[in-house]
Amino acid sequence: MFPEGDMSALLAQAQAMQEQLLQAQEEMANSRYDGTAGGGLVTATVTGSGELVGLVIQPAAVDPDDTETLADLVLAAVRDANHKAQAIAASKLGPLAGGLGGGAGGGSLPF
Repeated sequence: MFPEGDMSALLAQAQAMQEQLLQAQEEMANSRYDGTAGGGLVTATVTGSGELVGLVIQPAAVDPDDTETLADLVLAAVRDANHKAQAIAASKLGPLAGGLGGGAGGGSLPF
């Protein structure tokens, strides 16, 4: 169906794209992203793979009589950091994953 030269070029291109995707995924996994909540009262740091690696809580956010609000702030900060990581991943990995049939349209990315 394909002339032999065209198939070789296509396979080489696919392999190069796969290597670029793996490199971008590794770069994302090693990157860190900060998210905040409560006007900076809580800051969460996640890796590109979504692992929580840091959490800073300002003393003003701590009220022993209202731990629910603090928990909400922590969740919001972690979600904010993860959304930032996902947005960067979509912009960096989306074109590469889509070219390999990964379809970056709306699904979660494989890292």
